[in-house]
Amino acid sequence: MNNIGLATPEIFLLCAICIILVGDLFVAEERRPLAYMLSQVSLLITLLLTWYISPATGSVTAFSGSFVMDQMSNVCKSWILIVSIGVFLYSRDYVNSRKITSGEYYTLALSGVLGMMIMVSSSTMLTLYLGLELLSLSLYALVALNRHDARSSEAAMKYFVLGALASGALLYGISMIYGATGSLHFDQIAVKLAEDSNSTAAIFGLAFVVVGIAFKFGAAPFHMWVPDVYDGAPTSVALYISAAPKIAAFALAMRFLVDGLGTAHGSWQGMLIILAVMSLVLGNIIALAQVSFKRLLAYSTISHVGFILMGILAGTNEGYAAAMFYAITYAITSMGAFGIILAMDRMDVDINLLTDLRGLFRRNPVYAAVMMVLLVSMTGVPPTVGFYAKLAVLKAVVDVDLIWLAVIAVVMSVVGAFYYLRVIKYMFFDDPAEPTPVVAPFDVQLGLTLNGAAMIFFGFFPGLIMVACMAAFAG
Repeated sequence: MNNIGLATPEIFLLCAICIILVGDLFVAEERRPLAYMLSQVSLLITLLLTWYISPATGSVTAFSGSFVMDQMSNVCKSWILIVSIGVFLYSRDYVNSRKITSGEYYTLALSGVLGMMIMVSSSTMLTLYLGLELLSLSLYALVALNRHDARSSEAAMKYFVLGALASGALLYGISMIYGATGSLHFDQIAVKLAEDSNSTAAIFGLAFVVVGIAFKFGAAPFHMWVPDVYDGAPTSVALYISAAPKIAAFALAMRFLVDGLGTAHGSWQGMLIILAVMSLVLGNIIALAQVSFKRLLAYSTISHVGFILMGILAGTNEGYAAAMFYAITYAITSMGAFGIILAMDRMDVDINLLTDLRGLFRRNPVYAAVMMVLLVSMTGVPPTVGFYAKLAVLKAVVDVDLIWLAVIAVVMSVVGAFYYLRVIKYMFFDDPAEPTPVVAPFDVQLGLTLNGAAMIFFGFFPGLIMVACMAAFAG
């Protein structure tokens, strides 16, 4: 019963997925939007259950040590669910207006959320891999959900093939680590590696694990899928991929590298440094040449992943907390940027090019202001939360004497400011391509406004999130 009690949020969400999946088959076409309401209610109840059962301090394990509830899992799960609620809100009208079966969209998206929650609470390599594959398979299907769009099918095929290779590499690394340590539990692996930190088989397996983690993050040079998927997938799916999975990818790295392979920090730190530098440089420089706004956001994501990796590679509690803070705030920021795109979409016409944003200020001043705040936060300009997120990560790497890495990150952030400012110029100083006002339902407008306001609010009061992030690694 203790096992079931700790996994109550996951069990409830699984039951809700089954109900929505089966119920959608028997509901008349005009009542299909019911799937949206049930999905939002399911996420909200799951969030409340997560808060209710979370331990005040320490960690509690279940299912023979395969499932753990600790402060990190509580924070990550909470924000995954909160961000997913926002994603569904912004996606609702897009899903209803396109030839996308809403029941399938919400069922697959909820399955991905369940996979993320399992990843976050995993304390064995097997459980973590199962959660990761549940998320990955849901994403593959979501990208291909618009069966009438050739670009969507092409993006799904590329994502599936590359994702299968990355999953194979990760699984091979897991098998090597298991062979070297004789255990799948992260705590036991840490003990074994503490006794023999120079195990050739373990270090060999570690390299494959890092490759798998880098792919799930979308870090360079394993970033090939990111621009194609963002550009080819339905915009609602690109929104989903860009937000909550980044928090789950952070948890994936923390469980593998810190909980299980923490004693081999000297080995994987160098690998993450290479990934971080390449992500920062390639992401920002290639984004300069983009004419598609979704591809620009894709390369921007790659550069931000570099900052998250910097916090992890620092190897300190402050660095881990900074990386978690960055992943959470970036998920909120990216959600808002794609939310504006979805609000601008018209029937059968996707907003994709940078020029489609021309004159947005004249078409809807509120949306233009919100997008400006979001882009400024991505740039890292005070008083937005993006500034504090970047500052916390930079401080973490400077504290471990990686000053040159911090300098590269600052320089690349300056480079990135160019393409963000170019978008702001299009919105405020260019004439609109069409004079039609941009309108959206009241709840979407309210959500986007709060999304933009949160960037400034958390910029002034970052401790509201950072305190929880620091508490997750205080022990």
